[in-house]
Amino acid sequence: MAAVRRRIRSLRSLVGKDPVLAIATVLALASCAAVPPDAGYADYVDLHTIGLLFSLMAAMTGLSRAGVFRVACRHLLAAIRGTRPLILALTLLAFFSSMFITNDVALVTFVPLALLALDSLRSPKLTCFTVVMMTIAANVGSMLTPVGNPQNLYLYSVSGMPLPDFMLLVAPYAAAALVMLAIVIVVAGQALKRDGIEELADARRGRAPVTATAEPDALAPARIVPWVAVFAVSLLAVAHVVPVGVPVAVALLVGAVADRGALAHVDYGLLVTFVAFFVFVGNMGRIEAIDAFIASVVAGHELIVSVVASQVLSNVPTAILLSGFTSDLPALIVGTNIGGLGTLIASMASLISYKQLALWLPAHKGRYLVMFTAWNVAFLTVLLALALL
Repeated sequence: MAAVRRRIRSLRSLVGKDPVLAIATVLALASCAAVPPDAGYADYVDLHTIGLLFSLMAAMTGLSRAGVFRVACRHLLAAIRGTRPLILALTLLAFFSSMFITNDVALVTFVPLALLALDSLRSPKLTCFTVVMMTIAANVGSMLTPVGNPQNLYLYSVSGMPLPDFMLLVAPYAAAALVMLAIVIVVAGQALKRDGIEELADARRGRAPVTATAEPDALAPARIVPWVAVFAVSLLAVAHVVPVGVPVAVALLVGAVADRGALAHVDYGLLVTFVAFFVFVGNMGRIEAIDAFIASVVAGHELIVSVVASQVLSNVPTAILLSGFTSDLPALIVGTNIGGLGTLIASMASLISYKQLALWLPAHKGRYLVMFTAWNVAFLTVLLALALL
């Protein structure tokens, strides 16, 4: 019995760490029971997307371990004076960096540094507000490029859209969100500063330190240049200039020679999640009744359905799931991108910020969730209205 209980606890721990992966695995296995594995399974998995995800994640992990992003952020923050300029700089950093280093890497890297930078303000309310703005910024900034987030990389790959067309499709929403962020920080940030300046950080008692990689005093070119090369070759593969096997091979070679730890810290759970959803969607497409039903629900309503589904499934699984039942991929691209706003799980990157904030200010997790939901729903409402118009 003790062994069984340990296994149950271990299973619960695994599910708690990555619930989306757990759900994807269960759905894939259930679909395999309905459609037994056969030769048709070979066509399910989009190896181009999987290879690009791996090489891009390896490059970002390697550069992060080399301290590139932290050193850049440290120098930027050293030049900022004043509360609102600091909040605005952190938000813009998350917005623009997420276009190239992905929304989750931007939040993993910069939220801990933001918490440290804001510590001197002694205002949990202002800290929560800043992290919320940074999270929204990372999620809306990442929509502008195919490499900004996983669902964009996948949908860009399967849509076959030219890069300029893709960026023009989502640019109005990214631009509108950027303007909203600036206005909110200027107006609401000042009000929060007046209210929050009286909070004398009693919430800091018992606070756990935010874990962060040590920041080197000087960057080592020998650790940086190889990963920059991996990133550059990955971009060439995104643009279909070189086959996807090239960046995968280069990433494996650089990791083996320069930094094996980078390969060890790649988010393989995300790759398995993609594969599991590919299997599930492929099997559902072979069950005629289910295929017809889902297609009838999605057809003509791709935008709304993708936004709503993202709130409960997260936008990456939604993109994979719905792409198998519609040809209107532009609507799906817009829907899953703005659908990353809203609930805490609408974009899994949002959980990164929440976990960091919960470690730093455990007594204010509830305040953060309320503030996060309110601002996310407000941004989602405006961008959805823009999309519908």
